Amino acid sequence: MTYDPYNPKQPGDPYGQPDPYGQQPYGQPGPYGQQPYGQPAYGYAPPKPQTSAILALVLSCVGFVTCGITSIVGVVFGHIAMGKIKRGEEDGHGMAVAGLVVGYFVIVGWVAYAAFIIAAIIAAANSTY
Repeated sequence: MTYDPYNPKQPGDPYGQPDPYGQQPYGQPGPYGQQPYGQPAYGYAPPKPQTSAILALVLSCVGFVTCGITSIVGVVFGHIAMGKIKRGEEDGHGMAVAGLVVGYFVIVGWVAYAAFIIAAIIAAANSTY
């Protein structure tokens, strides 16, 4: 006699017998169906928030439009995020670093632009036509 793995009730098959504890045999759905996907398995921690890192990146990028004002706030949030990441309270190291780099770049760009405009105004005022 050959064993058919798809037929759970075969003569002489100990696995085809009902379980005295009420458990279903392998391959059979339980009384409540299959568990939904997306739930972490036991032993895994839920993901940590990335709020400060996201704020750092977004505010630094908005600084292109707001003459660097929000980039200053973005840099502050970037340093706050780096501190929380170092203590293990948050994730998002890459976003925090990107927020810091973009924030400092925007601040330096706007300061250089303002210095150029001021130098141009001074040069125009001192010129003799």
